[in-house]
Amino acid sequence: MLDFTEYVKIFVAILAILNPFGVLPLFLTLTGSSTDKERKKTTRTIGLAVASVLALTALLGERVLELFGISIASFQVGGSILLLLMAVSMMFAKDAKGGPQRPEEVPDLESIAVVPLSVPLLAGPGSISTIIIYANLAPSWTHIGLIILCIVAASFVTWIILRLATKIGRIIGPLGLSIVSRLMGLLLASIAVEFFAKGIVKLLPGLA
Repeated sequence: MLDFTEYVKIFVAILAILNPFGVLPLFLTLTGSSTDKERKKTTRTIGLAVASVLALTALLGERVLELFGISIASFQVGGSILLLLMAVSMMFAKDAKGGPQRPEEVPDLESIAVVPLSVPLLAGPGSISTIIIYANLAPSWTHIGLIILCIVAASFVTWIILRLATKIGRIIGPLGLSIVSRLMGLLLASIAVEFFAKGIVKLLPGLA
């Protein structure tokens, strides 16, 4: 089990990699013609789906790596590179998360709540990599439970942000969303560098 401040840091890191502000424009586009009740149901589905996928990752991620014979250190270095690339894309206002850009490409709100908004836009490769790395920082079920608590908290904040998407979009506008997304990217880049440093030291102890 880590210090309390470390879990606060983990919560912030998970929220940064989820980057709910980054999906706001697409969310507003895909749900533009829906009623408030329908949008509320969609955001609730997104929050539950993201929390479920990432919690399952925290519980089973290490087992999957063992199945393929991948060490945590190697995954940490590889995951950090992926996070850094995503951070660079976020800071330069590129679409790091991808996904459909036209509302007619998706069949209904129930579908888009899970794919693509939950997976892979929010709970994508970067989020999954982050969870697996953090889940293996301490070998205890208490630690895993606290990681899942951080996931639930970050998913709850994501739900709130998406629930207020229309108001947020109206208040801060496209420029504000871009600025927030870039700040998230800068934070994510710092986290990626820290992951890389810790992973490379484990792979090459002589560098310590």
